[in-house]
Amino acid sequence: MSVLYAIASLGFILVYHIFGYRKATVLQNVARSFPEKKYGEVQAIVKKFYTCFVGYFAEIIKSVSVPAEVLDEKITFENLELISQHINAKRNVIACLGHCGNWEMLYFMPHKISQEVYAIYRPLKSRSINRLMIKLRSRFGLKLLTDTEVTRHVLTKKSGPAVYLFLADQCPGMTDEKYRFTLLNQQTYFFSGMEKLARKGQMAVVYLNITQLSKGNYRITCMPVCSNAEITTEGAITQKYVDLLTENIKEEPYAWLWTHKRWKR
Repeated sequence: MSVLYAIASLGFILVYHIFGYRKATVLQNVARSFPEKKYGEVQAIVKKFYTCFVGYFAEIIKSVSVPAEVLDEKITFENLELISQHINAKRNVIACLGHCGNWEMLYFMPHKISQEVYAIYRPLKSRSINRLMIKLRSRFGLKLLTDTEVTRHVLTKKSGPAVYLFLADQCPGMTDEKYRFTLLNQQTYFFSGMEKLARKGQMAVVYLNITQLSKGNYRITCMPVCSNAEITTEGAITQKYVDLLTENIKEEPYAWLWTHKRWKR
């Protein structure tokens, strides 16, 4: 791991200093999200973001072979009992999260709970890289569903309740005014699919708050959103998600995926 982090340090020089990978986008995103911060503070967040960014890749490479007992020491899950309560009540659970910290570490979650865990994803354009990521993510029993097949799967599954992981902070291809909220001082569109599926499937929803305790060490905390989406008003679940995501980002502003062109619309 020390060797991989050393390589990541060289990667930081290339990504940040030489090529400036999406540096203008990152600077603009951070500055607009935190208008109260001075230029030096914005620069500090951006620089630390790139340091963490390359470090995540080192951790992902190592996760191909790292033993479960090592991950047990590096990844702490808190309040998993919340998910168990919903599962015991025979209710499917959507566990939503944002691109905070090294979210790929959630592939270890099936090792910590007895329920089936599915991750919702959009296939990558490169088939070889897509196959590699599927193999990596399924190492500890995580099952993957594409965003086009998850609804049918949830509504027709007969083998018992399960957990469905949703990364819900990306920019949707189609905009819906009912799902426009304020995120980090900016009007932001969100996917409506997560909430609509939760309501249609009478699912419980929790938020997974990811924080980096130290390099390579993470805490993932389950936070309540709703116990039965069917009885919520439209937009309420997404609003709660936005609120929790905002708190998560402000807790560690350098840890969110700022390279994403989140406000291109």
